[in-house]
Amino acid sequence: MSEKIKNLIAGGLLGLSGVFVFFGAYRGEVLSVLAKAVKVCLECIGIG
Repeated sequence: MSEKIKNLIAGGLLGLSGVFVFFGAYRGEVLSVLAKAVKVCLECIGIG
């Protein structure tokens, strides 16, 4: 594949990932992910 096509695919995937991040934040999943991350961290160090 040419370098131009690779860059186009990479840019498209980057844009698509940004859309998915925005959509997840719009749906309010940020707090859910943060709460799960805190639980995992606390379990890992033996507090939770």
